[in-house]
Amino acid sequence: MPELLPMLPRDTRGRPLRDLRISVTDRCNFRCVYCMPRAVFGPDHAFLPRAELLTFGEIARMVAIFTRLGVEKVRLTGGEPLVRREIPTLVSLLAGIRGVQDLTLTTNGVLLPEHASALREAGLHRVTVSLDADDDATFRRMNDAGVPVSRVLAGIEAAEAAGLGPIKLNMVVKRGWNEHAVLPMARRFRGTGRILRFIEYMDVGHSNGWRLDEVTSADEILATISAEFPLEPMAPTNPGEVAERYRYADGAGEIGIIASVSRPFCGDCNRARLSADGQLYTCLFATSGHDLRTLLRGGASDGDLEATLRGIWEARDDRYSEIRSAETATLPKVEMSYIGG
Repeated sequence: MPELLPMLPRDTRGRPLRDLRISVTDRCNFRCVYCMPRAVFGPDHAFLPRAELLTFGEIARMVAIFTRLGVEKVRLTGGEPLVRREIPTLVSLLAGIRGVQDLTLTTNGVLLPEHASALREAGLHRVTVSLDADDDATFRRMNDAGVPVSRVLAGIEAAEAAGLGPIKLNMVVKRGWNEHAVLPMARRFRGTGRILRFIEYMDVGHSNGWRLDEVTSADEILATISAEFPLEPMAPTNPGEVAERYRYADGAGEIGIIASVSRPFCGDCNRARLSADGQLYTCLFATSGHDLRTLLRGGASDGDLEATLRGIWEARDDRYSEIRSAETATLPKVEMSYIGG
């Protein structure tokens, strides 16, 4: 009689585990105002020592165990993942794991010209590139690293040439900083095959000084674009997808809206996040994690690790965006640069 496989875990709200985001480093070559403001992440900031980072072998071991619990999609993040040395080696390890159906990476794009081909050859499927404006003055102000738009565009082209498409572009919209760039960005990328996604400014971490009045809502973004380019809603591609999809009525492609603030999507959230030093977080807005590195380095078996992950997920009850308030916004949440977006 065939052995019965254990049921895949669901959390206390019935949500499965399908998506794992892995931060491979807390370092970045940008200092974006909504993620790593220079006033906090300056020259004296203490980043994680290399010995505290999970090794590629440890990450691959954890991913293989996560796939037994239902994970199908793995996304590498940071910080900026391309500043982690030998990152194609990790991609190759993960691409060889049975059960990983979608292997992706989020990047600011500036290092793609030197890494795109190796990443594709290693087995990466596609990349998402962050770009918060298409004019240099606004973009430089947002990234606070003196990087011009042309370097990101060169990275996008390198990724496409290497076969890492279709490219998705993420634009975080912060009122008073770059909301004027919403329509120019839509104009630039419609009809290019690149999918532009607008993200409401979120209260991730506790160092970006988030205020509700700095959020440009999904309704405002859609109204701005629709006034020139009418939009039609689209069905989601997959259950748990965080971006609401809209197509241009004239057939010139699609955009996405990620509206954690004004349109919470906690009810379908199927994501877990693994930090660079092996902490597991079950919510982007978490105040604490679960230490997996100590188990990994303390002799825990794969069975022990699987049981631990199952227990963590089955106890999960996160719904931060549904209960967001002025009080919750001040909680000491984990920084975005530590666990990725």
